[in-house]
Order: sequence, then C-alpha cells, then structure tokens
Amino acid sequence: MKIKTAYADGQSDQLKITAAELDAPQANEVLVKMVATGICHTDVAGRDGATTPLPVALGHEGAGIVERVGDSVVGLTPGDHVVLSFSYCGHCANCLSGHPGLCTRFNDLNFGGHNYDGSHRLHLPDGQPLSTFFGQSSFSTYTVVDQHGVVKVPQDLDLKMLAPLGCGIQTGAGTVLNYLKPQFGESLVVFGTGTVGLAAMMAAKIAGVDHIVAVDIFDNRLALARELGATETINSKTTDLATALQAILPAGADYTIDTTGVAPVVKSAVHALKPGGQCVAVGIGGDITFNLMGDLLAEAKSLAGVVEGDAIPQLFIPQLVTYYRQGRFPFDKLIKFFAFDDINAGFAASKDGSVLKPVVTFD
Repeated sequence: MKIKTAYADGQSDQLKITAAELDAPQANEVLVKMVATGICHTDVAGRDGATTPLPVALGHEGAGIVERVGDSVVGLTPGDHVVLSFSYCGHCANCLSGHPGLCTRFNDLNFGGHNYDGSHRLHLPDGQPLSTFFGQSSFSTYTVVDQHGVVKVPQDLDLKMLAPLGCGIQTGAGTVLNYLKPQFGESLVVFGTGTVGLAAMMAAKIAGVDHIVAVDIFDNRLALARELGATETINSKTTDLATALQAILPAGADYTIDTTGVAPVVKSAVHALKPGGQCVAVGIGGDITFNLMGDLLAEAKSLAGVVEGDAIPQLFIPQLVTYYRQGRFPFDKLIKFFAFDDINAGFAASKDGSVLKPVVTFD
C-alpha cells in the first residue's frame, strides 16, 4: 500500500517526508494506522547514522489503530487502540524470564534495519528498501509491526497522549519500578530532567521514595521536576553539586540515575552514592574512565545499564496508564504536539529544550 514516511538518508539533519510502499503484514505482524508518534533522542542517533543502516524510516514511540492482523496474531483485532514499543524475539531465555529488554536479538531487531524475518516492509518509490527503526518506523501514516511490539490500550483515552509511553517514559519509570525497586523511605538522585528523568521521578514518588533529588542546569526544568515529584532540586551550573548533595544526603544516595550520557555527569552520579549504592545509566553516551578502586570497589558501589526500563511492555504500559488515570503519573504535562509536516520543528524544539516531549500527529 502507498503511505507517507519520514526518513533520514545521511545527507542532512532534516528528515524527508516521502511517498513509500508498505508491504502487507506477515502472519506474525500487525498493520497499524498511525495517530501519533513521540520524538526521542534515540531518533536523533538514528537520524545521524549512529545506530541503523541508512536510509532509515524513523519513529519508535508510536500509537495508532489496528487495521489488519496476521493469521498467527493473538489478542489483537482490527479497531484496537495500541501503543507501539520495542521489538523482541519472545523465545530466548531472557524474554522467557520476563526481561525482553535483554533479548539476545535486541540490537538486531531494533537497530538492524529489517523486520523480524530479516526482510523489509518499507520501500522508496524506486524500490530501494528503507531500514526499519525499532521494529516500527512509526513516523509514517501506516506501519507494519511484529506482534511483540504492540500493546493494547483503552479506547477512551486520547491516543495522541499515550504515544510516548513506548520508549522514553517507559525507560524512566521502569528503571525505578522494575529494576531498582526502591523501598519506602530510600533516596534517589536523578541527573537530567528531560522526559526520562521526569518519568523516573514520577515513578519514585509512586514508590514512596523519601528524597527525590533532581539535578539539571535549567531552572525551568527543575521547577517542573518539583511539580512532578522532586523533593529537592539542584542547579549544578550555579551551585556546587557535591556540597548541595552533602547537605541533603549526608551519607549519600541509595540510588542515582543518569539520563544524560555525559561522562562527567555519570561520574558525579557514581560519586553521589552512599557505600553499597547503585547508579543506573540510561542515556546514550561514549567512553568514560573510572578508577576501579576509588570510584566503585572501595565502597561496594555498582554501575549498571538498563534497557527500556527492564519492562514487559504489554504489562507495564497498561500499568502506567492506570497510574495516569489515578492522577499519579501526569506525563501529559511534558507533551507538545506537532503536525507530521512540521516534524523537523519538533526535532528542533527537542534539541533546544523548549519542548520536553514533542509528539508528531497524523491528523
């Protein structure tokens, strides 16, 4: 079928919207008419050729309506409202033990540029294949997705609002609720108050964390962090970070989360821990040099990476929707909508920080 899709070819930092040909879904796949898709920093990495073979049709926080299902798909029917999340195989040991974010084929299925069976569903008008992104390429009017990447959601909620749940918000909230699982009264310091960091703070409030400390260099973001759950905020550009943290948490933090991927910030997140504390890194970054004894071993600290909030999307996204209904997870305060034709303006707003979570709509 003929659709429109936004893709990157490596020639520009502007996505191109073009006509494309979308093949019919296979037995394990679902055809979805897109309603909205969130813009995430991982899309920027994909646009710049850092993750996926170019040319690539981007988008990985999609929401839409099921149009058709393959013969082997269960639990989904045409007309269902769905959120799209990451792709996973569903049968490796990690998937079967409830950790699909650790799927042994995760990088292949999400960044390899092809669908589950190794072929391509999307093609340019001249027949050239377009790489698939995160198994969905949801900056498109329609897309074909493996059933593992599809999550059914209630039909009485605005699909445009639910789109960002599939990656960034799931990552932040899941890192707290699924991976760290803090106990009532413990402490968490979050470095970076973008979408992922704010989702982590909202989740920490749900979990009953005593001190939820937000660290950033923008006062407007720190103000929103306070509104959404932070008990203390620190502007690390205008305040000495170590001194401020010492005043709040004299013994150090039980947990820290880095959402920035910036090497000095990650090291600060490790240094902020109390003995035995744990730092989780979820931001895309590069090389970092640690002193094994001084930074980690001497105080039994740990540093871990967490993918997609260690979530099972089909279970966790509906739980986040429930928290949203209850008024305990107001992620809608992060969102601003952009028309599909204005997708590059959405990317620009994300880059300059004027919008925390741009969402592209296909009205």
